[in-house]
Amino acid sequence: MTEAGDELSRKFDNLVEQLKDQNSALLAFSGGVDSSFLLKALKISGIRFLAVIGRSQTMPRKELEQAISFAENEGAPYRIIDTGEMSSEDFLSNTPDRCFHCKDDLFKRLVKIAEDEGLEVVFDGSNADDLQDYRPGRKAAEALGVRSPLAEAGLTKSGIRELSKKLGLSTWDKPSAPCLSSRFPYGQRITEELLKRVEKAEDFIKGLGIRTVRVRAHNDVARIEVTEDDMPLLLERRLEISSALKATGFTFVSLDLEGFRSGSLNRVL
Repeated sequence: MTEAGDELSRKFDNLVEQLKDQNSALLAFSGGVDSSFLLKALKISGIRFLAVIGRSQTMPRKELEQAISFAENEGAPYRIIDTGEMSSEDFLSNTPDRCFHCKDDLFKRLVKIAEDEGLEVVFDGSNADDLQDYRPGRKAAEALGVRSPLAEAGLTKSGIRELSKKLGLSTWDKPSAPCLSSRFPYGQRITEELLKRVEKAEDFIKGLGIRTVRVRAHNDVARIEVTEDDMPLLLERRLEISSALKATGFTFVSLDLEGFRSGSLNRVL
């Protein structure tokens, strides 16, 4: 094992020991790389826990299905709740602190469930990299006492992927899948219709074999971001893609020549 591998193993062992310091926990579970890894660590720790999945129009249906499947395959107790951000004008108006209002709503619901179920602490899957990024939702977590064990253990996304692979988790190479509201420029109002439009557009492109894609919705213009390696396929199928995306409601369809960049709409901040 390499020195980097030794360090990762040490961090994982420390993570499990830190989890054991709690009698019980509630996990905000999305089914992504980080929260799936944390769910597995909680299973290994042996403490009592409940994974709670927030169901929302901003969460792609396939992501919800995958989260449920992962929890069931791991034999983990889970619950699905409906979130309330789509009833919040602060969220729908899509200001740069949009994520705060979403997480504030979610975490308040989770804290209440934890209290009702006698669970000692609420965890989320934020990792050490997230602490360096623009994440308004962190303020909501901190205000409500939600802890991030992966970040506390110094585990980065790449380290979590490597450890997930060693543990045999199917999510180890899963592409990141932030909520659909991240596809809209700040100031553009979020609506259920637009969320469904983006979800259908991305599902179509993924159906062509492209794993990482963002369809950024600038009103009636779809700006597609894919990796450089996937651009030839996108161009080869461009007429088919354009027709499919226009069928969802877009008027114009474009390819971003810079390619995929996580959080690309934050560059205006």
